[in-house]
Amino acid sequence: MSGHSKWATTKRHKAAIDAKRGKIFSAIAKDLTLAARAAGGDPNFNPRLRTFIAKAKGANMPADNIDRAIKKGTGELPGVEYLELLYEGYGQGGVGIVVEVTTDNKNRAASEVRSTFGKHGGNLATPGALQHTFNRQGQFLISKEKTSEEQLMEVALEAGAEDILDQGDHFEVRCPLTEFDTVSTALEEAKIAPESSELAYLPVTLTPVTDKDAAQKLLRLLDALDDLEDVQNVYDNSDIPDELMEDS
Repeated sequence: MSGHSKWATTKRHKAAIDAKRGKIFSAIAKDLTLAARAAGGDPNFNPRLRTFIAKAKGANMPADNIDRAIKKGTGELPGVEYLELLYEGYGQGGVGIVVEVTTDNKNRAASEVRSTFGKHGGNLATPGALQHTFNRQGQFLISKEKTSEEQLMEVALEAGAEDILDQGDHFEVRCPLTEFDTVSTALEEAKIAPESSELAYLPVTLTPVTDKDAAQKLLRLLDALDDLEDVQNVYDNSDIPDELMEDS
């Protein structure tokens, strides 16, 4: 994984979490609604919903907000109709960027994503341009304080995970999309709580970014995209040296 991994992003943003709490709650609420709509509102029979409930509680999201988001998904409460969209583009140095959007207004979302790319020196690509650059997989990021490699291999690999990567201060577990719920349930039963669990776009190859100015501009672009109200996730294939990440 690159220096600009989801783990690094999480750590860089910790200081800004309070300021972004409204955005975080909104994003999780959309996940809860879509998960409940897809497979029902009972977390005992919906592992993905169970994962998002745990994420919501980890972010200190009020229980009423969680319940309301789920009921919007099941139809017990009126709610907006969300569209799930995918945008692909390029940042500084030819870095590939995939932007996941959940919105009730396609035109607004498209305009904001396009404008943000342009404002920060990037550009949108045609749909499918990056299909060979990223793989869609399940991804779990787990602190080494939570488990050992031996325990993780026993639990995750037996549940269908494809790979377990040692990323320094954490493990990264990858699995096929079809095995995400099974692996998530296995980790939960083993009382191994991931810091992050999601269906992610993971880079097949990395693009080195060694120029400080280019790295800072790229990180500003990624942050600006991540800040957009309709954006759920931003993925990129940059490989930025740690010293440039620390300077940003």
